[in-house]
Amino acid sequence: MTRALASVPVSFFSIVLGIAGLGNAWTQAHRVWAAPSWIGQLLGWVACAVWAVLALFYMVKWLVSREAALAEFRHPVQCCFIGLFPVSGALITLPLRAFAPVTAWILAVTTIAAQLAFGVFRTGVLWKGGRDPASNTAVLYLPTVAGSFVSAIVLSAFGHADYGKLFFGAGLFSWLAIESVLVHRLYIAPELSPPLRPTLGVQLAPPAVACVAYQAIYDGPPDIFAQALIGYALFQALILARLIPWIRKQPFAASYWAFTFGASALPAAMIRYVERGGTGAIAESAHYVFVISNLLIAGFAIGTLWQLATGKLLAALTPATPSTAPR
Repeated sequence: MTRALASVPVSFFSIVLGIAGLGNAWTQAHRVWAAPSWIGQLLGWVACAVWAVLALFYMVKWLVSREAALAEFRHPVQCCFIGLFPVSGALITLPLRAFAPVTAWILAVTTIAAQLAFGVFRTGVLWKGGRDPASNTAVLYLPTVAGSFVSAIVLSAFGHADYGKLFFGAGLFSWLAIESVLVHRLYIAPELSPPLRPTLGVQLAPPAVACVAYQAIYDGPPDIFAQALIGYALFQALILARLIPWIRKQPFAASYWAFTFGASALPAAMIRYVERGGTGAIAESAHYVFVISNLLIAGFAIGTLWQLATGKLLAALTPATPSTAPR
């Protein structure tokens, strides 16, 4: 049991983001296109169940496999995935609030506070410097950018858009700052090793999730800023599609779920744009993006379940970098 807990990485919380994000997209599709409502509800409950199991494993891991948990905490790449524990917890409050509003609100406040605390702590470590540039990957977005945008979405859903706007600002400017660092690293440093390449999937998330958050805190009609965010997200998606042969040098593993938060948020943002009265290119392409998102995440889910059933899910894991320095 101890060995099993030690082998479940905290990065598995990215699975929750993909499932919950797709559930949110289906909820939007139900309102706008009269898509079946039960699909979004089912995905929401699956996300809640997966989060509960992973949260239990992760908390027990700190009790019975403390050295393994500390190794993740000190790892220059894996440490950023720790932020997904509270971020995914905040995201599942969206489907949960329809059935248990008080429980959902308590969980939302707790997880938002936890992600903020971890984001502040992790950013403080980065500001000290001394980090190996080779360890700079798109997972740097997770503690601050993903956490802030999700907090803005969740707070707005609970009727606290004013607080959501503060988190949106934190996420937006953190994204712009971090992206410059990451692009610089990608341009001039040695290419990413195969185990790290799937983390590039996170690159799609900031503009897509930012658009969802922006439309959550802003009640007006669709505007050029929402269009610009969607346009940039589509551009990131095209770059990632172009890099698929290069990324696939790393065999399929759970790390590929890094693609799914952005892949699910993009159609959700586009459908919300249509719901607000938007027309033109975004409205015309929203259906296609929604279908592609579903196919992508369904493929990852089938691959993950197959690996789980054949005992290869954890065996397929490879260390993200050889370093375990606390940076």
